[in-house]
Amino acid sequence: MERGTMAFERGSVMRGVAAGVLALSMLGMTACASSKPPKTFSTQSDEPGLNPFKRFGGGNKAAPSEAGIGVNGYLWRASLDTLAFMPLASADPYGGVIITDWFVNPETPAERFKATVYILDTRLRADGLNVTVFKQSKDVNGTWVDAPVADQTATDLENAILTRARQLRLSNIKTQ
Repeated sequence: MERGTMAFERGSVMRGVAAGVLALSMLGMTACASSKPPKTFSTQSDEPGLNPFKRFGGGNKAAPSEAGIGVNGYLWRASLDTLAFMPLASADPYGGVIITDWFVNPETPAERFKATVYILDTRLRADGLNVTVFKQSKDVNGTWVDAPVADQTATDLENAILTRARQLRLSNIKTQ
């Protein structure tokens, strides 16, 4: 009989200890609570004082590449400017793809060109751009037939786009 009551007493003590630990942990959790709203963190450019990450004082303005399109804004604008002489078939600023329609030069009406520009990066880099050029020539029956394009043609277009992108970036830096 004594043995049964001792187990009962030990169980009550253990229940009391467990209840006390639970009460203390609940009290500790409520002490961590606050009636203040959660703190929101701002970017470094919003905070006053010295900011070592600002680029030459222009850290408060967002770069054009962050303005809402998914690719580098300078490359995007430069691609559209460079290919402005060709009719535009499709432009996807989020995917970074520009597709032109066929362009016939009035000086050579027997051939036409089409270009596709892929902007692959959000940074202004030479390897962030890929241009593909397609060419068709008229055969004796007057139908368009695919023709080979010199590799230098796509490279020249890429270089023209990169040069224009650098000009746009430099003009943007000067106005800040």
